[in-house]
Amino acid sequence: MKMITAVIKPFKLDDVRDALNQIGIAGMTVEEVNGYGRQKGHTELYRGAEYVVEFQPKIKVQLAISDDRVEAAIEAVCKAANTGKIGDGKIFVHDLEQTIRIRTGESGEDAL
Repeated sequence: MKMITAVIKPFKLDDVRDALNQIGIAGMTVEEVNGYGRQKGHTELYRGAEYVVEFQPKIKVQLAISDDRVEAAIEAVCKAANTGKIGDGKIFVHDLEQTIRIRTGESGEDAL
C-alpha cells in the first residue's frame, strides 16, 4: 500500500478529483495549505501599500491506495494538475505500513 500526497494549485482540485474518479479512485483527504518552492513569493499592492506574499495557497490531496494503482494515480494527478507554469506542485509517494477501517476493524488493503 502507498500514500500519495499531491500539493497542487487550488483551482485544479476539481480537475484532479474528476481524473481520479475516472480511474476508480474515489476516496481522498484534502487540506488547504500554504507554502513555497522555486516559485518563492510575490509582491502585491493593497491600498497603495506594497507587501510581499511569501507563502502561496495550495491544496494538499492525500490518497491511500494499493501498490498496483500507484502509477495510474500519479499519471492522473500529473495530467489534471499541470498548467505548464511554475508552482504546479509536487507528488510524494510514501510506503503505507498499515491501514485500519475504524467502523469494521478491517485492515490492510481491505480497509481501502
